[in-house]
Amino acid sequence: MGSRSLLVYHSPCRAPIPAAVEAFARERGLTVAAMTASEVLDVVNRSHPAAVLLGGDAEAHSLELCRTLKGDAFQAIVPVVLLAPGTGSDDVAAAFAAGFDEVITAGMDERERQLRLDLAIRRAERDVSVHPTTRLPGTAQIERDIGDRIRANERFAVCYADLDHFKEFNDRYGYTEGDRVILLLSRILRDVVKAYAPTAFVGHIGGDDFIFNVPLEPMRICCEEIIQIFDELIPYQYTEEDRRAGYFLGRDRRGNILWVPLMTLSIGVVTNQNRRFTHTARVSELATEMKSFAKKLPGSIYAVDRRSDSQELLLGSALDTPFGIDLPFER
Repeated sequence: MGSRSLLVYHSPCRAPIPAAVEAFARERGLTVAAMTASEVLDVVNRSHPAAVLLGGDAEAHSLELCRTLKGDAFQAIVPVVLLAPGTGSDDVAAAFAAGFDEVITAGMDERERQLRLDLAIRRAERDVSVHPTTRLPGTAQIERDIGDRIRANERFAVCYADLDHFKEFNDRYGYTEGDRVILLLSRILRDVVKAYAPTAFVGHIGGDDFIFNVPLEPMRICCEEIIQIFDELIPYQYTEEDRRAGYFLGRDRRGNILWVPLMTLSIGVVTNQNRRFTHTARVSELATEMKSFAKKLPGSIYAVDRRSDSQELLLGSALDTPFGIDLPFER
């Protein structure tokens, strides 16, 4: 059963699944499952169900669970609907303030309830800005997260991760295998980053380009562990013959035969440790610059920009020399 065909239902007081919800699921070919709060968080953390329906029989509990779900960019794209037992406007307002996508009250007739639930699911499928393969947030949410960190005066690092030799792999093995590599990288990024930095953000620009924004302190351990795990797992995405050789024969755009090494990972990092940012566009520009610099170097590596604003004005980009660039990790 795919996660997109699943309705998740949680009642703080363990009330049974409402008959109307079961009827809605049957009519649309969905499966509805009752779960505890911890099970709800687990399934939403690992997949993307069609919707989460929370009973209002203990409203404070449901409001808090909704805030938790909406507090994580990966989880926030799943629509959350409150099944409110009453009709009070104050309760409805509190629910929307907590982040609920829809509130279905006892005062609505059956047809309106069905339509509102259906619309909540369809809105999420239509409007959410996520990559179809990884289900990670896209460019708009990446920019929003960086902007939030700038406004909060947080010490942060923006890390731009990009695969090396992915196009050649895609050409040889096909787009299905290419998507599998993209999904593998997304899971490595998300699992490592969230383990070391619970307040971090992981987004997918598109293709094999990813961004993760982390507090400054865990940046190095995140980059180092991501590279270590990637280098351990990526050879197994190749055939045994290619894996043992460490390369395969491919062709460039002119048809010339060339040796293509196994994929590596380049991460360009920009921080506000020595800079003051006022706009996300400047952060994006520098992160792209650092990623391009890292890709010129052999192997999986991360490169950290240590320049200050004044140094950059004096010396320009300085990316053709070691000045102002930290290259702490290479495999």
